[in-house]
Amino acid sequence: MPLDPKGDLRFAHRAEAAGKMGKAGQWNNRQGGMAALPNSQRSAAFAAALVVPLLAFGGVLPAAAADQTRPVVVELFTSQGCYSCPPAEAFLGDLAERDDLIALEFHVDYWDDLVYGAAGRWKDVYSDPAYTERQRRYAQSMGSRRVYTPQMVIDGTIEEVGSRRGKVTRAIARARDQWDEAVAVRVEAGASGGLAVTIEGEPGTTSQVWLASFQRNGVTDVNAGENKGKQLVNHNVVTQLRQIGEWRGQSLTLELPDLRLGPNEGCAVLVQDRELGPILGAARCPRLSS
Repeated sequence: MPLDPKGDLRFAHRAEAAGKMGKAGQWNNRQGGMAALPNSQRSAAFAAALVVPLLAFGGVLPAAAADQTRPVVVELFTSQGCYSCPPAEAFLGDLAERDDLIALEFHVDYWDDLVYGAAGRWKDVYSDPAYTERQRRYAQSMGSRRVYTPQMVIDGTIEEVGSRRGKVTRAIARARDQWDEAVAVRVEAGASGGLAVTIEGEPGTTSQVWLASFQRNGVTDVNAGENKGKQLVNHNVVTQLRQIGEWRGQSLTLELPDLRLGPNEGCAVLVQDRELGPILGAARCPRLSS
């Protein structure tokens, strides 16, 4: 099995070679069974009914409401040079349409130098070594030394092969059932332009606040590599991921006055354990004029 460019973690470009991370692949304090779907639906509907009156009076969402209304974050690690990845990318596009999810596509760079016979080498137009490093850190936190594509990481705690729709869907439900901390994140248009991020929740360990900027849709004609001759469609492709602050359990407001979004651009704010573990809270950015 080939090594990634840094030579310290092995990857498999076929989903079947990914293996199973097992119980070590889940965050230790978030074990638990899947809640019965009817109960989850009833709880979500009840929590949603609380949101409007609370916000109308300037209140902060209680822990239970924040748990039920905040979206689950799904991260797909993929590459345009990976033959097995387009089905997972199509699935990510479906997930991106759901209001209860934030679906993000991260393009890794360890495929960029691989030569696929006569089809040659394809440099992914979206790849970034920072996203390879993010995937590597997830593998380490989950007790694995292997990274691969297509891989989906759900809420920073569970991983599945990105093209296995049934398993990913069950993992999303399981991640929601395992929430044990409530962090409410609101992203609104700032008074002086840009965005204002407000974070409320129960005191806990220091967490990092990330801003993920993404391209909503992209189409690429691939003329080399494993996907030679294909037109690839990508969704919510992360173009920049930067830390904008730290949250230590107190109410926090962050101003981003210079942020502008084009018509095909979006962003999301993630509050995540500083060791790249559980995602404790998340919210989409409202659409802004550039």
